[in-house]
Amino acid sequence: MRCPFCGNVDTQVKDSRPAEDHVAIRRRRFCPACGGRFTTYERVQLRDLVVIKSKGKREDFDRDKLERSIRISMQKRPVDPERIDQMISGIVRRLESMGDTDIQSSRIGEIVMESLARIDTVAYVRFASVYKNFQAADDFEDFVHELRPDVPPEE
Repeated sequence: MRCPFCGNVDTQVKDSRPAEDHVAIRRRRFCPACGGRFTTYERVQLRDLVVIKSKGKREDFDRDKLERSIRISMQKRPVDPERIDQMISGIVRRLESMGDTDIQSSRIGEIVMESLARIDTVAYVRFASVYKNFQAADDFEDFVHELRPDVPPEE
């Protein structure tokens, strides 16, 4: 593994342990050339996924991009970071086991929204506001009303 600080290719593993509910291995590494310490994660990848965007553009699936968008929606929410990692791993496993390597971005968004709805409704609404491209406060109101149809709208 190349050192991210000095580029040395001869780094040493100091500690390995299971991570993300035993679906990944966390490795603490040390670079003897510069003394830098860093962490890497090793995960099983069943297949290379391709995301088909709404306008037809194709791009490789990026787990980090998925993780960033979910973590943004979960900012300052009382959810354990380990729970978030488990959710992300579950989403990726679900995508990989769908049987097709080409996945519509809209399908990924739906799966993320399903997962967020089960964990935290505020994060769910935050993610939905970007995913569904809310333009005005009324969009939020309508969406929340759909979540709780038994609550009459305020006048």
